[in-house]
Amino acid sequence: MNSKLLDVAPEVREALAAGRPVVALESTIISHGMPYPKNVETALLVEQTIRDNGAVPATIAVIGGRLKAGLSRDEIEYLGKAGRSVAKASRRDLPALVARGADGATTVATTMIIAHMAGIRIFATGGIGGVHRGAEVTMDISADLEELAQTPVMVVCAGAKSILDLGLTLEYLETKGVPVLGYGTEELPAFYTRQSGFRVDYRVDSPEELAAIYRAQRDMDYRGGMLVTNPIPAEYAMDKAVIDKAIDEALRAAEEQGVRGKETTPFLLAKVVELTGGDSLESNIKLVLNNAALAAKTAACLSQQ
Repeated sequence: MNSKLLDVAPEVREALAAGRPVVALESTIISHGMPYPKNVETALLVEQTIRDNGAVPATIAVIGGRLKAGLSRDEIEYLGKAGRSVAKASRRDLPALVARGADGATTVATTMIIAHMAGIRIFATGGIGGVHRGAEVTMDISADLEELAQTPVMVVCAGAKSILDLGLTLEYLETKGVPVLGYGTEELPAFYTRQSGFRVDYRVDSPEELAAIYRAQRDMDYRGGMLVTNPIPAEYAMDKAVIDKAIDEALRAAEEQGVRGKETTPFLLAKVVELTGGDSLESNIKLVLNNAALAAKTAACLSQQ
């Protein structure tokens, strides 16, 4: 991509130039993840968590056709108020949004793209997209997985979203050669819950080791990135039976209403929030903060190696 299309916020540019740690953040959580003003409050809290753990936050979005690495408070407020009127931007959407001077909230895939353009190596999010249930018929597979296979950014998350087929998601990542690391766990966390029944590739127990593994990957000039799965703190995890029941109901509602494509994930997550009386939203916020802290600590270790 042409770097002339990219605006790097002064604080982020200065940190990168000085070799200080920077952590990228997505913006779909602002526009599509939760209602205003909770979305803005959460975005600012996540940024502060990164600062508190020794790194500089760089929330990423497309505003007025410009690729942004690092948003001002006013820009975050703007995205929060605009909500779902802002396009949910994956890789395929960037050319049209740029050409039209439009706005876009970045998914995991586009956040990775823009972070890599800016020279940011670590990205914290809630959960990645993956292989949707029934994908053998619908072919609904998130572009996040392809991006992990080709863009050299470490993504710290709480696993794949539990609305997905987690086993097939892991199989897809294995096929693409993407390392899946479990932070303090040998089992893939399932977003709202700490366990899924599926094993990760390697357990890692410190930010220092995460940084060392990423550094080794880069020294070998691997093409893709890596996925770090960080379980939601136990005190905020949801009961598996409760969340599974809500997901099953949400999936039935999506089928009945004919929800397809890029609207599927926001619809399902919103429905789960509704069915759990808002408990899933609070769990979502806590796991994002937990991931932001780990990403910042890992970025700090990476900057020292």
